[in-house]
Amino acid sequence: MRVGVNTLFLIPGEVGGSETYLRETLKAMVNIEDGPEIVLFTNLENDAVLRKDLEPSGRVSFDQLKFRASNRYARIIREQLQLPVRVKKLGVDVLWSPGYTAPAFCSVPQAVSILDMQYKHHPEDFSTSYLLATHALVSMSARRAKRIIAISEFSKSEVMKYTGQPAEKIDVTLLAGDQSYGVPVGEEQREEVLQKYSIAGAPYIFCVANSYPHKQVHVLVDAFARIEAEVPHRLVILGRARRGEGAVQDAMAKVGDANRVKRLDYIDREDLPSLYQSAALFAFPSVYEGFGLPVLEALMAGTPVVTTRSGSIPEVGGESVTYFDAGNSEDLAAKLKAVLCSGAPKAVGSAQQKHFSWTATAAATLESLRRSCSSQHSPGK
Repeated sequence: MRVGVNTLFLIPGEVGGSETYLRETLKAMVNIEDGPEIVLFTNLENDAVLRKDLEPSGRVSFDQLKFRASNRYARIIREQLQLPVRVKKLGVDVLWSPGYTAPAFCSVPQAVSILDMQYKHHPEDFSTSYLLATHALVSMSARRAKRIIAISEFSKSEVMKYTGQPAEKIDVTLLAGDQSYGVPVGEEQREEVLQKYSIAGAPYIFCVANSYPHKQVHVLVDAFARIEAEVPHRLVILGRARRGEGAVQDAMAKVGDANRVKRLDYIDREDLPSLYQSAALFAFPSVYEGFGLPVLEALMAGTPVVTTRSGSIPEVGGESVTYFDAGNSEDLAAKLKAVLCSGAPKAVGSAQQKHFSWTATAAATLESLRRSCSSQHSPGK
């Protein structure tokens, strides 16, 4: 089987968990014995990164479309008009689009990954034009695809609800965490990383989330303000300012010592295990997640987690995390304080991680792609 992969949506460092999903699934896929030949359709921003990941395998070829995905309109036009031409020319058997949208017309069967329906639940995260275009493209892609890939049972139910597609058309492929999160980082290396980002010294609460409204970062800042006089910890937030930043700044006004809140826009991916493992606690106040990968990463690092029961998070966290009432900063403050003061020792790695692996994700994805091909030739199709 010759698999085409539509990576035109990917802007490294900008698209959050969907980048991890694509890159880690592909890295696992090329290591599957008797796996497929893969053709990646890339853009100017991601071509070099994906070549570094995958070219050494010898099982991946690259076809770069000469445009930048940061221009959303250019990406849509290229995906709808140029990509189908390239797919036909390069003779792939099936096209997988891992970033929510796919061409309306294509000469081969298609599978599309729809990771969540965030834009329907939280339209405040987006502009009106974005919402209209996204819903039109996602709905069309769901109809046209032979198979739809979801990343949790929750996201499957959301896709069914908002696109009207039947359950039997949707495959669930759970995500995983990089094994490096569960490998203990030496104390000296961790100290170097903390120094690099100016967070060495006092213990800290860690959060990974851009300040979209549904991430509820402002609730965490408010909760921290409630307990800062009672704990020695700082709050470290990794994520970029987004449409909910105004609420975050309002919450910051309640913090007695603003120097105890550290904002990091971006860090090198290889430094994340050190930050997770060095944290006293990981807080994730989001009220909507298709999977909730940061929760799993923190668990793998052996870091206690306080989070919500929203979206897919209970599928990921199970009984290994502490839950608080979503949106309730008073309850979050109480749970943070209870965990921080419990004195429970940290243990790198978590039993919960055993339920997830990128090899399993890649294998399930390949099975979905094979179903896409077989459905093309089934009677009545």
